[in-house]
Amino acid sequence: MSRRLPPLNAVKAFEASARHGGFSLAARELGVTPGAISQQVKILEEFFSKLLFVRRNNQLQLTDAGLALYADSAEVIDRLSAMTQRMLEGNLPSRFVISTLPSVAVRWLNRRLEGFLAMEPDIRCEIRVEEDPVDFTRHHIDLRICYGQHLYPELVTIPLLRDEVLPLCTPELLARGHFQAGIPGSIPDQDLIHVDWGASFASYPTWAEWFHANGTERTPQLGLGHMVGMSSLAIDLALSGFGVALGQRLLARDELAEGRLLAPFPQKLPLGYAYCAVHPHSRSHNRTVASLIEWVRRDL
Repeated sequence: MSRRLPPLNAVKAFEASARHGGFSLAARELGVTPGAISQQVKILEEFFSKLLFVRRNNQLQLTDAGLALYADSAEVIDRLSAMTQRMLEGNLPSRFVISTLPSVAVRWLNRRLEGFLAMEPDIRCEIRVEEDPVDFTRHHIDLRICYGQHLYPELVTIPLLRDEVLPLCTPELLARGHFQAGIPGSIPDQDLIHVDWGASFASYPTWAEWFHANGTERTPQLGLGHMVGMSSLAIDLALSGFGVALGQRLLARDELAEGRLLAPFPQKLPLGYAYCAVHPHSRSHNRTVASLIEWVRRDL
């Protein structure tokens, strides 16, 4: 029985157009004219007898049929590309690109990647450490772990965990008697470690908010304590005995389990958003993407 297949050039033109959101960028990528791309898409629409794109407000948008075709066609082209690379360059392991935030990379992902790679011995990972937004297409990103569900509305976003912050310090610092465990207002301003993510990010919970949530109307003097721009640095300073960090439980999980850090107060605050896994629609049926997301969820 013969297999009926669509014309490959038409599939390539459609996939590039869907990925870029227009014919011009697709034409630039494939080295042809926008008119040629449009003609190839028309050929594919005639082949399937379905409209794949519509124009709304001078923008090219996928129809329901186009969305369904895009997910499958992108997967097929990715597999053809990987096959071509293996045939031309030898039997190289598959490369999987993971993008994530700096603090997540250095205090969580790098400590647990061994477990994932043990399950996937044929995978070679490329870890990209970068802030949002990232360019999934240009850097061939398979999966990103980011903060917030609102950053990539055109991609698939899967919530993983909404982390929480709580005061963290070393047992030695608590033993010095600078403050009393269980009495939130007893921590002096000099021992507070503050986190400032900057104006481009959702706000990090502040010590003033934490005090207020625990019935203490207090606004610490920021200049008396330490200030850092990364969650991981706050935990590192606390580990070095320089004060009490309002630190993320996820990022300090190992140190808490080992007793190198403790939580002298049980009260905690949730972060504003959840950590999420984000991937292109073309990776929806990718086995490695599904495997990594499942592995991450088991470990959280």
